[in-house]
Amino acid sequence: MTASRAQRAVGFRAGHAAAPTWQRAVDLALERLGAVPAGGNLGFVYVADRFAGDCAALLATLRARTRVADWIGSVGIGVLGTGTEYLDEPAVAIMIGSLPAGEFCVFSGRARAPALGARTASGADAAHFAIVHGDPGTPDMPDLVQDMSAKLSSGYLVGGLSSGRERAFQLANEVLEGGLSGVVLSSRIELTTRLTQGCTPISGPHTVTAGARNLLVTLDGRPALDVLRAAVATTLGGDLRRAARFLHVGLPVAGSDTGDYLVRNLVGIDPQHKLVAIGAEVQPGMPILFCRRDGTSARVDLRRMLDAIAADLDGPPQGGLYFSCLGRGASMFGSGSAELGMIHERLGTFPLAGFFCNGEISHDRLYGYTGVLVLFK
Repeated sequence: MTASRAQRAVGFRAGHAAAPTWQRAVDLALERLGAVPAGGNLGFVYVADRFAGDCAALLATLRARTRVADWIGSVGIGVLGTGTEYLDEPAVAIMIGSLPAGEFCVFSGRARAPALGARTASGADAAHFAIVHGDPGTPDMPDLVQDMSAKLSSGYLVGGLSSGRERAFQLANEVLEGGLSGVVLSSRIELTTRLTQGCTPISGPHTVTAGARNLLVTLDGRPALDVLRAAVATTLGGDLRRAARFLHVGLPVAGSDTGDYLVRNLVGIDPQHKLVAIGAEVQPGMPILFCRRDGTSARVDLRRMLDAIAADLDGPPQGGLYFSCLGRGASMFGSGSAELGMIHERLGTFPLAGFFCNGEISHDRLYGYTGVLVLFK
């Protein structure tokens, strides 16, 4: 998805660091960031959950040190800076952008976003695109994501759910819990975004011909377990028990022009009745895929996504945000910040910030096991 090309954002800088205290981490991150870009007016900050209790003081310090008033961000078990992944480390990642004045609005449950159809002083759509963070403890989060999508002229929001061992905070000019918060951007701000699934379909789509609750009874008129065994026989050597740790179910997204699907866990099988249990409710007539999720599949799909987003750029990105599932990173791509390394190898080095999420948001859906990249052009 690409926003209007009428106006570029004019500059981003980023810094990141790990340190025993939040004060030292902020000092080092700001030192790496260097001078705040001319006209810098929107900050993004991602804070390791070890510093979660210090978010209010950290936010006040950033405001005082940078003179940037508007900030959004999240707490995460891991945070991402330009070329570097900090997973389970005390770290902070910061990015500051200089965007056209009056063309963005920080929102939360305490501060309203622009209404659909509203115009900025420049005449642009005020509510065009949103970058958001959410609380994983909010039970109706998928509905909130869809509702927010309907309030944007592009229909697109991107972001992730906060992650933390105890409390998972969001930041949107204050420290928050619950619901969604973030920033709404006008149609004058030029950007592009893509999603990488991290899986490869190995069978399907199949049609659920009988099923209830989370149980697949028959697919394409055949016992569900027989269909699964056939998929494993042709792609994973036929050993269902050995292959189980790689197997997932994909639920195709209706109307997607890029073949997107929601990945859900394979919960269990019943050999006697040839049933398959999955981590989602099923209904007769719905399509499903069987998918393989491993390092090879994740790298292949990330390269596909990077090629697609590169084709939408007419030069190096000015800045970017990356929202990656907690199950990705080193466990999927290897050590040495390999996942971010692939991004910068394909697109070049540019300011970037983000975090490891407890669920990723793209367009109008809440995903899992994915990576969502958004670039300011």
